Amino acid sequence: IQQVFKQLFYVVNAVTLNNLLLRKDVCSWSTGMQLRFNISQLEEWLRGKNLQQSGAAQTLEPLIQAAQLLQLKKKTSEDAEAICSLCTSLTTQQIVKILNLYTPVNEFEERVTVAFIRNIQAHLQERNDPPQLLIDFKYMFPVLFPFNPSSITMDSIHLPASLNLEFLNRV
Repeated sequence: IQQVFKQLFYVVNAVTLNNLLLRKDVCSWSTGMQLRFNISQLEEWLRGKNLQQSGAAQTLEPLIQAAQLLQLKKKTSEDAEAICSLCTSLTTQQIVKILNLYTPVNEFEERVTVAFIRNIQAHLQERNDPPQLLIDFKYMFPVLFPFNPSSITMDSIHLPASLNLEFLNRV
């Protein structure tokens, strides 16, 4: 069950983040607030179902950081440093794309300046990120089956002759 929910939450993360990276109309402060609220509801549901050890919440980390990126101030050099230290699960390309797509919803917000984006790129230049923008939503985590040893010893097993396993020898 834990592995199923980890995979499910990964798909939710990938599809949502990919939509965020491809649609200018959703890159805003209010979308960041809505995403963060919805993610907190998912995390609370995981805790309620005692699935916090499943790793499902960790698969949402890039989406959480993208939501926080949409909510942070984006003006000063200190803001750039805060963004760089916060967004460790996002690639440089994803951070820059979200900043480029950021669209103010009301008159109190401002567009992200080109100088600020260049400042972010300068801070993140030493990162060795993969050159991918979108997340592969078809990725499948390996299924792990727990090993439960049997209390029956191999010496006590009787193999019926009808199985035609005469080639097996007891050691």
